[in-house]
Amino acid sequence: MTMNAKTLLLGLLASIPFLTQGQVADAYQFTDVVRLDPSPVKDQCATGTCWSYSTTSFIESELQRQVGQTIDLSEMYNVRMTYPEKVELYLRLHGLHQFGPGSLNHDVLHVMRHYGVMPEAAYSGLLDGNTEYDHGDLDELLLAMVETAQERKIAVNDLGFQRAVAGVLDAYLGAVPETFEVDGETHTPLTYRDALGLNPDKYVSLTSFTHHPYGESFILEVPDNFSRQAFKNVEMMDLEAAVKAALDKGYTVAWDADVSEPGFSFRQGLAVLLPADMRSLKEASGQIPEPTVTPATRQAGFDDFSTTDDHLMHIIGYAVDQDNDTFFIVKNSWGSENPHSGFQYVSLPYFRAKTISILLHQNGLPREMR
Repeated sequence: MTMNAKTLLLGLLASIPFLTQGQVADAYQFTDVVRLDPSPVKDQCATGTCWSYSTTSFIESELQRQVGQTIDLSEMYNVRMTYPEKVELYLRLHGLHQFGPGSLNHDVLHVMRHYGVMPEAAYSGLLDGNTEYDHGDLDELLLAMVETAQERKIAVNDLGFQRAVAGVLDAYLGAVPETFEVDGETHTPLTYRDALGLNPDKYVSLTSFTHHPYGESFILEVPDNFSRQAFKNVEMMDLEAAVKAALDKGYTVAWDADVSEPGFSFRQGLAVLLPADMRSLKEASGQIPEPTVTPATRQAGFDDFSTTDDHLMHIIGYAVDQDNDTFFIVKNSWGSENPHSGFQYVSLPYFRAKTISILLHQNGLPREMR
């Protein structure tokens, strides 16, 4: 995902003219059925790093489940270690590839596998007393560098260019420490990963589209899948069942979805799928009758680009409304300024129509899907 969170919020608020905050959301009365305890909500600010925030929050919940301790991991360490690989791929493909801040959940697992993990206290990615992230200049500068390198046909293994990229990343995010202290012990990112018992090979990525056979894996065709990783293709209702089964067993789920829909409102803490004759939440006076989603309509949205890879979040539970309809409880990374302190309730029709993919621990899957 590459969308700047603050830009997205401004666009959503401008395109959805609410009469009063919470007007539609107030028509829903939620009762939490399963709500797992995640790490605190964070704000990715003016960055396209939701992929790291989503997955890091997910990994923090995995640690909470495994060791019963809330551990604050560094989101920006994943960003810092991923960018050089994006630079290399861009040059190897002669510039015929997207280059930007976006990635997907599996890219955090890749960093964990090859470079380890780091606590937030050791690497915040903030310098010079700053307390909020803004990667606008960093992203523009790196893009200009790789475009120039491609035009000048600089070799992938050119040490001067590699040092230049590293220097820019260090200037904006900070140099990565070789070692750091945790509870009186000295660690590297790799030894810290092992000390925490994290195994990136225990996680599976699932999606559901009909242009590839069910039961097989394929490279998901979204621009931010820069590393060209494969996803297991399952039927639409199995995707939903996998999330609910995982939550029932105490496992959370990382979620990639389209959030550009007028029925997705962080401000109101709600996401519902609007019927075709309704273009904004303003038109609703109460609960919204959501349309039926089928594999065919889901695929049509992906094919005509009305469903796109916009934003990654973290599913931590599910609830029912007063009509006993199920909603997933989603932790966002846009701060806590909404009626649910940074969380949202997402309807099942919205999830069915607008999910791009999910990531979860293999043991969270229903037995028949493992």
